[in-house]
Amino acid sequence: MSRRLTLALGLAVLALALATMLSPLLVMFRLSLAGGPEPFANYREVWESGQFGRYLWNSALVAAAVVVGNLVFAALAGHALARGRFRGRGLVFAAVLVTLMVPRQVSMIPLYLLVARLGWIDTYVALIVPFLVDAFNVFLLRQAFLTVPAELEDAARVDGASDLRIFASISLPLVKPALAVLAINTFLASWNSFLYPLVLTNSDEMRTLPVGLALISQGEHSVDWGHLMAGSSIAALPVILVFLLFQRQIVRGIMAGAGR
Repeated sequence: MSRRLTLALGLAVLALALATMLSPLLVMFRLSLAGGPEPFANYREVWESGQFGRYLWNSALVAAAVVVGNLVFAALAGHALARGRFRGRGLVFAAVLVTLMVPRQVSMIPLYLLVARLGWIDTYVALIVPFLVDAFNVFLLRQAFLTVPAELEDAARVDGASDLRIFASISLPLVKPALAVLAINTFLASWNSFLYPLVLTNSDEMRTLPVGLALISQGEHSVDWGHLMAGSSIAALPVILVFLLFQRQIVRGIMAGAGR
């Protein structure tokens, strides 16, 4: 009886937590249907607005490029820090950890000045290049590569395999859960990013979806909540689909790095 009571209490707590997390989504969807002559009028009006498709394309392009860049560069850097034997490796890893402690807002003004000096303002380069590698992703993959038995790499090296072949054929396939976590987290962060695209762009053609939604919904004296919630619902669909499709990989990736 005690076990059943404990299980029931646990399920009740989980149900309450689930309701707490889902309630904002339900409120967003309800507001997106309000205020129009038809149930989905707000969705149609937002979708047919002049630049919404452009905002969607910009977000998709930037998110895809940033994910690919982090998969490549964070994997290379993480493997070098985990398996490399070079002078100053500990210092480099310490610098990565220090970078994790610095709030991103602190680097915003220096980043803007650098991008402006290079002439990248209001370009895809400004939205992609500064975010092609992230310190946390380097740390994550470094920890993942440490879980790969070194004997496997040593055996391949004895057989004459190059370092690049060992990295691509042995080490990388064994850290797929961590790569999945990196890709998902990076996609979500890039897709939802608002502040940096707002600062680094100044034309409608280069706005990403979060910035564009803020501009679409902002009226002269008030916020059009129906349009804002409809656009936010559309923007949330890729995020929800990514989570539903890759939730197992997220859990596996987290558990894979728990032992280090």
